[in-house]
Amino acid sequence: MTNIPQKCPSCSAPLVVTQLGCTSCGTGVVGRFELSPFSRLSNESLKFLETFVRNRGNVKEMEREMGESYWAIRRQLDEVIAEMGFDVAPPASPSGQRQEILERLSRGEIAVEEATRLLMQMGKP
Repeated sequence: MTNIPQKCPSCSAPLVVTQLGCTSCGTGVVGRFELSPFSRLSNESLKFLETFVRNRGNVKEMEREMGESYWAIRRQLDEVIAEMGFDVAPPASPSGQRQEILERLSRGEIAVEEATRLLMQMGKP
């Protein structure tokens, strides 16, 4: 099935859904219907979210499956958040990133080896 167009092909104004139809009996419903923020996502972003949900939000598992670093996955997640129209927190400073890694380590979300690897990816631990 084709994705719902988001903008008018003539003037580029936002489009809204105004009619729904039953695939079984043909009943039509006319009105103005809100779409989910997910309907605005690109196919690439939807695929990323499917991976995120399948891995229960476990970024370490996503790193393995996608072959991407923690920071690349965080960047992609921020892009999806922005694409959905939500505010994205500014990227953490290097000291903030180090602090985040250490907090993940202290909560037991990652092992010492993983924390070391992430710190090394940043440059200087």
